[in-house]
Amino acid sequence: MKPMAHLGVGIGWRPEIADAVDRLDGLDWVEVVAENICPGHLPEALRRLRERGTRIVPHGVSLGLGGADRPDPQKLAELGERAVALGAPLVTEHIAFVRTSSPVLEAGHLLPVPRTRDALDVLCANVRIAQDALPVPLALENIAALFSWPGEEMTEGQFLTELVERTGVRLLIDVANLHTNRVNRGEDPAAVLDAIPLEALAYVHVAGGVERDGVWHDTHAHPVPPVVLDLLAELRSRVEPAGVLLERDDDFPPEAELAGELAAIREVVTAGGTAAQAEAAPEPGSGAQPGTGSQPESGAQPEAGAQPKTGTAAQAGSEAGTDARAGTGAPPEAGTDAQAGAQPDAGTEAEAQAGGEAGGEGARTRVALGQAALLSALVAGTPVPEGFDRARIRVQVRALAAKRADVVAKVAPELPGILGGRTPYRTAFLAYAKGRPMTAGYRRDALDFAEHLLIQDLPADPAARRRLTTWWRERAGARPPRRIVRWARTLTGRAA
Repeated sequence: MKPMAHLGVGIGWRPEIADAVDRLDGLDWVEVVAENICPGHLPEALRRLRERGTRIVPHGVSLGLGGADRPDPQKLAELGERAVALGAPLVTEHIAFVRTSSPVLEAGHLLPVPRTRDALDVLCANVRIAQDALPVPLALENIAALFSWPGEEMTEGQFLTELVERTGVRLLIDVANLHTNRVNRGEDPAAVLDAIPLEALAYVHVAGGVERDGVWHDTHAHPVPPVVLDLLAELRSRVEPAGVLLERDDDFPPEAELAGELAAIREVVTAGGTAAQAEAAPEPGSGAQPGTGSQPESGAQPEAGAQPKTGTAAQAGSEAGTDARAGTGAPPEAGTDAQAGAQPDAGTEAEAQAGGEAGGEGARTRVALGQAALLSALVAGTPVPEGFDRARIRVQVRALAAKRADVVAKVAPELPGILGGRTPYRTAFLAYAKGRPMTAGYRRDALDFAEHLLIQDLPADPAARRRLTTWWRERAGARPPRRIVRWARTLTGRAA
């Protein structure tokens, strides 16, 4: 596998800290949540960063490649558009599922996939679909989880290793998530780092969290704890990562604190250099490159990652002059792959394909049934499937509802004000959410919440109710239905 292009130390770009990011000294690159930007209308702060030559990587959160359904072609096209608009060297996503199609349910959160053969077959097939559709390489992130699936057949290390071997996808390793899973699932981070192919490492995430009642919550809203920096040092002792990135999504600290966290990360990465490089140093005259685990092709520059040659739309896009890695529109250099990742051995790939595709639809059906039963328990109040830790599932239910309330308040910031403040809003929303799972994203959820209140003649204050009605009409383009209409709909649904 070809070495990754150097990224350095970066930070997750968020609008709330855009000015601070602009002023941070020694910042090498940034990562943006792909779904939060529009390719034709990039924020001015992001445009300035790009004009200065700062690398920008789009990080997707909604593809759900670990889900039973095939990836949404529209979501893949949108992710590719963002990569091209930003001149990104690669795009990243998660090893997770986020929705089910039967029933139609949205988690609004990244949920773990079972480490089973069926789930791996489905994930590999979905990854290959995504790789074929994207104009740049893809890397996938290990996620944090509050619970484990019953009946798992592989460890995290085995699951990730086979995923890489079968698809050539790169890995984005989040060391904070390794710590989360140590606390919540009893997993050994060092064993994961020992098992996975570190030559497939794209870059590293570092983030903060908090422990409550024996459960670690990966909040991205707290300072990075020493235990996570220790895991970064563990990883650094094994490999020199091409990039390390600080994630912060909420409760943003003063600029000086952000700079201090970046400095601490940079110190860990730099301090580990001498020992790691010495350990990985090649024999004299061997021609191997230290710290990479592989040898670049003769005359080739380190690239963003390798993926199998497939003759697909991804390669066609690059050959047509959409080389988003350089952001120049130039075609790939001669002798390099249009997508930079591992090229699996032909025999291995054929065997994996045969094994995965032989029972492909059966595997999808089995994975779909398991994920639907779990997600329904998490967001629709149905019984918890057999074998799950019910106490942990209850914690996840509360966490999903709280996150849902928080995100709706962000996408519709007027609602807490109309309802009299954060506490009354939160109380009303959690009561609404208890029996009404999200089916179409947070913006639709905000409209459905407002409609739910208005049907019940809420809020009680007439002035607030008028404000909520106006807010709803401006966004939904219609009058909220009266109670009698809602009852009629319910009766019609039952009769059907």
